[in-house]
Amino acid sequence: MKKRKLGSNGPEVSAIGLGCMGMTIKYGQLDDEHSIETIHHALDNGLNLLNSSDAYGNGKNEELISLALKGRRQEAVINTKFGQIRKTDGTMDINGRPEYVQEACEASLKRLGTEYIDIYSQHRVDPTVPIEETVGAMSRLVEQGKVLHVGLSEAGDETVRRANKTYPIVCLETEYSLWSREVEEEILPTCQELGISLMPYAPLGRGFLSGSIRSSSDLSEDDQRVMQPRFAQENIDQNIEKLVVLEEVAKEKGFKPAQVAIAWILQQDENLVPIPGTKRTKYLNENMRAVDLFLEKNDLDRLSDVFAIGETAGTRYPAGHMKLLGV
Repeated sequence: MKKRKLGSNGPEVSAIGLGCMGMTIKYGQLDDEHSIETIHHALDNGLNLLNSSDAYGNGKNEELISLALKGRRQEAVINTKFGQIRKTDGTMDINGRPEYVQEACEASLKRLGTEYIDIYSQHRVDPTVPIEETVGAMSRLVEQGKVLHVGLSEAGDETVRRANKTYPIVCLETEYSLWSREVEEEILPTCQELGISLMPYAPLGRGFLSGSIRSSSDLSEDDQRVMQPRFAQENIDQNIEKLVVLEEVAKEKGFKPAQVAIAWILQQDENLVPIPGTKRTKYLNENMRAVDLFLEKNDLDRLSDVFAIGETAGTRYPAGHMKLLGV
């Protein structure tokens, strides 16, 4: 597995990571045994970056990773997040208060069964707490030896700059793929300027760019994607027109559409480390092969032209959740 460095002062990690969210949140059927097998297979093949959050399954995701890493902790680079809380009425709340940062970290350490977290990230920015206070509390976790590096997730351009002045940020996790390219306008240039690695989540458009979802009926009723606007049938119908071109490029290259989508991201910048999620070794193997796929300039341009910025039908989250992004 090829390696990339996270940020100017961060750890060396595999060129792609493993997004573990779907192992405990309904993206299809859940299966702990297969999920643990997938994590083991990743480590066996040099894919060492595991991405999680205390919000995934209310801590269950971190507990699952702990089981998978028994006897293998030193092989993994764990990136987990804090601060996104689901209230009893189902709505989301954000907590970035310094005292909560310490509390959340202690809880994650216990669930993960580890003495330290390689990269600790704020899941969503709390608009009621100055980012300097939140990141300052995160930096104290580094001083305590409980965290090695600090990251952010879905933060806005100005917030990233202020945070990085408070303490060096090694990575910014945000959605980035062929059908979610808005970060190219401000966020990606800022990360490049500051020496921060962009860590794209959902690089396969939550499965759409794999070509496996062509109708809303392809998703079960309890699959969380049915609540996302882009998976409404009218939006799928429009976005499939773009998908056809991706499938054509994939056929010409002798690869799968998902592999081409990952390769496209990897070739946008050498500091990008996408974290496609899967809980099956079959798809993990396919994702890892994308690291060795080289797309010619005409391939890259063709895809970029079809998946133009801002032209994907439907927002990536419902309106309420969109308000939590780019703070």
